[in-house]
Amino acid sequence: MSTTKIKFGLVGIGNIGKTHLKYLAEMENVTLEAVCDVDQAKADQFASTYGVKAFYNASEMLAHSGIDVVIIAVPHYDHPVIAIEAFERGIHVMCEKPIAVHVNDANRMIEAYEKAKLTYPNLQFAIMFQERTLPFYAKLKEIVGSGELGQLTRATWIHTKWFRSQSYYNSGGWRATWAGEGGGILTNQCPHTLDMYQWLFGLPAMISGHAHIGKYHDIEVEDEVTAYLEHANGMIGHLIVTTAELPGTNRLEIVGDLGKLLLENGKLLYYKYPQSMLTFTRETEQQFASWEIEPIEVAVGTSVPSGHAIVTRRLVDRLLGLQMDLIAEGPEGLGALTLANGIMLSSFEKRPVSVPLDGDAFLVHLNEKIRTSSFIKKVNQATEVAVDMSASFGSTK
Repeated sequence: MSTTKIKFGLVGIGNIGKTHLKYLAEMENVTLEAVCDVDQAKADQFASTYGVKAFYNASEMLAHSGIDVVIIAVPHYDHPVIAIEAFERGIHVMCEKPIAVHVNDANRMIEAYEKAKLTYPNLQFAIMFQERTLPFYAKLKEIVGSGELGQLTRATWIHTKWFRSQSYYNSGGWRATWAGEGGGILTNQCPHTLDMYQWLFGLPAMISGHAHIGKYHDIEVEDEVTAYLEHANGMIGHLIVTTAELPGTNRLEIVGDLGKLLLENGKLLYYKYPQSMLTFTRETEQQFASWEIEPIEVAVGTSVPSGHAIVTRRLVDRLLGLQMDLIAEGPEGLGALTLANGIMLSSFEKRPVSVPLDGDAFLVHLNEKIRTSSFIKKVNQATEVAVDMSASFGSTK
């Protein structure tokens, strides 16, 4: 193993920021050099715990900490601001999801990255889509990518295992507000689900979204969403998500011409058809038919490492000169955000919208929501307590 040390700095010491600190402290070829938070007491506390420098302003940290990589784990509106300044300084970026609140900002980030690479050709931009490392999703990617399902016709994902209580929403003044977070479940909980959808199937050509604002919680953003997605190749997709359902469901069906995959409760079932479904439909003389197919349970190795540390490890290894792909290149974050913004734009305007998305149209609605907001956010001012973030990370069960 190389003795080279990659110097990291972290901006944002909230729940997810603390997750990053834990694994960075144990990772080989890495040194944590600095932490930054606008809460000076918090920055000082964690700087002392980890023996690093404390900063209270991201620009100051980027300018004076001597770091190679910055992990951005702040509220979403600040992702582009910090990332763009880091790129201009030749500092590598690992950005938490989502890449930005709206596609216009995401495009600005990507353009700044491409421009900075002219000066710093080895500059890296990664995004924290750790669910791509989960074994069942990786297996889905392998099967779908192989083409063995034939022409895909439908993907239906009911993912309601995103329960959040009112207490959760009250835990931060920025949470679940248009001005502070820029949205609800699509912006906060579901970027991984949206990324997984576009990773497996690509972006649709048309989006029809139905978002319910504060239906089950005292918030001003969406907490229940249903979307219909239409792809250029004829495949249709459905997405159903909410933060108000217990115990919740995570069920993904992928239907193709030659077979069907069903992922639910930690099992991946494969229904292999006896022949082409579409050819049978066109050519059979039967007016009614049914195939009795015994599914095959696909073996999936679940002992492989996964999660945040694996995503960062890939970036570190690339910076050490190893030839390998990142789990997710930063610009790939635009796909999930396109789905999120597209669903909300469709819901705002009560009509289907096409992809590529009209980012200006979405921004008009977002800015109007911010301008006209009269929502009074209730914030729990109680002393901060330790939060187990593992319950919020995605699972295939």
